[in-house]
Amino acid sequence: MAKNITSPEKDFSRWYLDVIREAELSDSAPVRGCMVIRPYGYSIWEIMKNDLDNRFKETGHSNAYFPLLIPESFLKKEAEHVEGFSPELAIVTHAGGKKLEEPLVVRPTSETIINHMFSKWINSYRDLPMLLNQWANVVRWELRPRPFLRTTEFLWQEGHTAHATQEDAQEETNRMLQVYTDFMADIAAIPVIPGRKTEKEKFAGAVSTYTIESMMGNGWALQGGTSHYLGTNFAKAFETRYLDANNQRKFVHQTSWGVTTRLVGAVIMVHGDEHGLKLPPKLAPIQVVIVPIGRKEEEKIAVSEVAHKMAEEMKELGIRVLVDERDGMSPGFKFNHWEVRGVPLRLEIGPRDLAEGHVLASQRNKPGRENKFTIPMEGIAQAVNNSLTDIQNEMLEAALQFRNSHTYEVDSYEDFKKLLPKQPGFYKVWWDGNSDDETKLQEETKATVRCLPLEQRDGTGNCFMTGRPTSTTAIIARAY
Repeated sequence: MAKNITSPEKDFSRWYLDVIREAELSDSAPVRGCMVIRPYGYSIWEIMKNDLDNRFKETGHSNAYFPLLIPESFLKKEAEHVEGFSPELAIVTHAGGKKLEEPLVVRPTSETIINHMFSKWINSYRDLPMLLNQWANVVRWELRPRPFLRTTEFLWQEGHTAHATQEDAQEETNRMLQVYTDFMADIAAIPVIPGRKTEKEKFAGAVSTYTIESMMGNGWALQGGTSHYLGTNFAKAFETRYLDANNQRKFVHQTSWGVTTRLVGAVIMVHGDEHGLKLPPKLAPIQVVIVPIGRKEEEKIAVSEVAHKMAEEMKELGIRVLVDERDGMSPGFKFNHWEVRGVPLRLEIGPRDLAEGHVLASQRNKPGRENKFTIPMEGIAQAVNNSLTDIQNEMLEAALQFRNSHTYEVDSYEDFKKLLPKQPGFYKVWWDGNSDDETKLQEETKATVRCLPLEQRDGTGNCFMTGRPTSTTAIIARAY
């Protein structure tokens, strides 16, 4: 265990903050609730952003940008929307040394401003579907901030689309939820449960909200992303209509969907350990670090030359590799430095390795001397590439096994209240409760209904709270 990192078993919250500090992912900002994302943390977000951006464009979406400041009256046009966001709003009342005629809201989300523009841009069915996305920052006043997970200002993407029919919009909602599901498994090595939010938990102003829920290393849940079917709620508020093929004016059906920098927090909490960060190769800014080792000057020169040659071979295969030749630092210091930062594969090369024609390799997901292995220098780039693929797959499998081993079925609310404090995790229950039942659940256990999984189990049962017969399964857990 790294000496400056608390054991996650002892204090998971403290461990999380320790890893962020030691891996140099973020730092506190002068404004409470805000954070400075440091270069290493931002580079992880950039990889996420670039991959997701490609996925959005492959599904026909174009990027745009909308203003940070939104007239307060826009939010008031959709009653449920403004009511849902009002406690979190930051409002500008003065600018240019004068009081504004109308206050401006600092963007908490962009449904209203985008609908204002949609109503100008959409006139005919030929203008549909309109598929837009923006990468931006938003502000939601946060009372209990936690780096990456909950901050007053955070980075995200928000997709906004308009369609001719409910069927088209619902298909888009489902498609983007699947894009998020695939990204989490393929890139972040995090298995998620796609599902629908309850009425109580859905997005303010949406007809229905869909979510991807993942399990953190302490058994708590994290909402990784959401996709909303908005129906015609915002279209009616902003008069966003189109002329159909029969010359009838109709309201558009809309969606919105987004993920945020909290995904960086998810990666920390799903994969990290007592040694620090542990990054899946596809998300790692540095996938391979090569540490040359030599005492004599001629040894250092010979080892360095081979290390750089290997690095060039790896770069030709698209591998992100670094040769660590920093002076004044012992090999042990360097090993620890990159271990804390979660670099997936470390290669050590000294005079003996050079003579024997191999390097000594350590996978970050398998710490310990007993797990070290050698890789021949001949054909090393392809061997390293294969090893990175193995690490990626192993990390996804480990996360899936952890989730499965911490998923429980319970039949009664009384049993649930006894079990949850002793064994945090996902509780699969029969569910037929209402918003009042959810409020009671949260007040008494601090757990919430995370989602109604899209993949439901067969059969029927009695709701674990109300006792009423139902065919609906819910996932219940403590959550961030």
